[in-house]
Amino acid sequence: MTMAEWIEDDNTAVTRWAAARFPGLPLLAVGHSVGGHAIALSSGSEALTAAVLVASHAGVTRTVRGAAERLRVWCVMRVLAPVLCAAFGYMPGRRIGLGEDLPRTVMLQWSRWTTLPGYFLDDPAMDVWRRMARVRLPLLVLGFADDPWANPDAMDILLRPLVNARVDRRHLAPRDAGLSALGHMGFFRKQCADRVWPQVADWLLAQCARAPARAGSEA
Repeated sequence: MTMAEWIEDDNTAVTRWAAARFPGLPLLAVGHSVGGHAIALSSGSEALTAAVLVASHAGVTRTVRGAAERLRVWCVMRVLAPVLCAAFGYMPGRRIGLGEDLPRTVMLQWSRWTTLPGYFLDDPAMDVWRRMARVRLPLLVLGFADDPWANPDAMDILLRPLVNARVDRRHLAPRDAGLSALGHMGFFRKQCADRVWPQVADWLLAQCARAPARAGSEA
C-alpha cells in the first residue's frame, strides 16, 4: 500500500460507492492536507459537484515557515522516517506527534516526495499535470495564516496544475474568526463550529444550488 494508492484507489472507490448509493444527490467532498491531494488527483472526483481543500499544500520542505520548524520537518521526513520504518515496520506517528501511525510503504513514499523540488509534481509516476487538469469542479481552497506548512507558497505549488478548476481561494487569520490559533489542524476542532464551519457549509450549499441536477434527482 502506498499513499498514491490511497489517493487514487481508496478515494475513487468510496466516491463511486456514494454515487451508486445516493444517485439523486449531489456529491460533495472536504479534504484536509493529503485529502485535498486525493480530490485533486483522483479520477473519482469527476462525480463530485464541488469540493473543499483545507490546508492542502505541496510538502516541499523549503517552503516550511520558520527555521526551527523547517529543520524539524526535514529531520522527521528525511532521517526519522526511514530509521523508524526500518526499526518498527511502520511509522509510529503518534509517538512523535506526526498524527496517526502510518504503513511503512506509505511513509517512505511520502518521505521520498519531500526530497523532490516540486513534491509529487516531480514524480513521473504520478502524472500530476494530466490528472489535475481533468478537475473542472468549483473548489474552495482554505489556508490559515498561522499554518507553517500549508502557507501560500506551498499552496501555490499544489494549485498550479489545477488549470481548469474554478478555484475560490481564501486565507483566514485566527483573529478574523475570533480565535487564538488555527494552524494546520485547528479547522476541525469544535472551536470552529460556529465561527468557521458555516462559511464552508454555505459555500457548498451555494454550489449545489448552481449545479445541474444529477440523473434521478427529485429535489
